[in-house]
Amino acid sequence: MPHLVLLYTPDLETDADLPGLCRALADSMLEQRDTSGKAVFPTGGTRVLAYPAAHCAVADGKGDYGFLYANLRMASGRSAEVHQQVGDQLLQVLKRHLDPLLQQRPIGITVQIDESNQQVYDAKHSTLHPLFNRPA
Repeated sequence: MPHLVLLYTPDLETDADLPGLCRALADSMLEQRDTSGKAVFPTGGTRVLAYPAAHCAVADGKGDYGFLYANLRMASGRSAEVHQQVGDQLLQVLKRHLDPLLQQRPIGITVQIDESNQQVYDAKHSTLHPLFNRPA
């Protein structure tokens, strides 16, 4: 954790650099610091996944409408200030990256952050974390 999942209208696949967007979002997440200067998210656990919606209907269907829904799921324990800061930064990255398209046609962007504080099962197996937890 954290996992940022993007769900978008398939037309964005050809109109936007989605691999570049995923990298920019992950980099933004890794840059986030709390008030004590500590990294908000672990490097090895940070993931951004993007999927086109197999089927969708947007608004009244009478225009060239698009959407991108971003849902960040993170473990509980971070402050409301961190939630706001992270959400604002992710929205800025999305707006900056999609600005050429936003100038051309209507596209809705939603960013939501959920905390996983009601876990009933949480197992992890990762060979990524050890790569980033080595002493410098």
